[in-house]
Amino acid sequence: MITLDGVMQAPGGPEEDPSGGFNYGGWVAPYSDEVSGKIVQKEMQPADYLLGRKTFEIWADYWPKHENVWPGINEGTKYVMSTTMKTSDWKNSVFLESLAEIKTIKQSDGADIHVWGSSQLIQLLLENDLVDELRLKIYPLTLGKGKKLFGNGPIPAAFTLSESVVTPSGVIIAYYKRAGEVKTGTMGG
Repeated sequence: MITLDGVMQAPGGPEEDPSGGFNYGGWVAPYSDEVSGKIVQKEMQPADYLLGRKTFEIWADYWPKHENVWPGINEGTKYVMSTTMKTSDWKNSVFLESLAEIKTIKQSDGADIHVWGSSQLIQLLLENDLVDELRLKIYPLTLGKGKKLFGNGPIPAAFTLSESVVTPSGVIIAYYKRAGEVKTGTMGG
């Protein structure tokens, strides 16, 4: 979930992540509609997850008690990138400390790994060409400040649009699959 200017901080609610004086938590709520709700339900199928520590803490405080909303969330493996957190009571939580551990998991046989939120982690993955697909929900607003999807600038990479829809409330939902290197050329030639 990102804004037109790439902000991804605290889409779910005011208390989700007010760090840095962010006052716009919950910015997705006014754009909820039946179409986006069905797409989110589809994305909430059981999976494994790679999360940054802050996102994990938010999730671990909420999801173990709300599996009725997201069936399978407790069974999926939650890989948590953190140098400070080592354990959690939330079952199936595995703590990672290095990029090398993420690469090992990515190269292993197993379920696809989904990353939700986790702005710093996503930037690390983009900088190291470890993203196979971006699933973006682009909301029709700008916030100016806040944690951004492309804050540090990813490595140059090409993507191909594999699926898209525009919701009645104006949210563009676009899935992009990694498509190799950036190609250049001349327009009109």
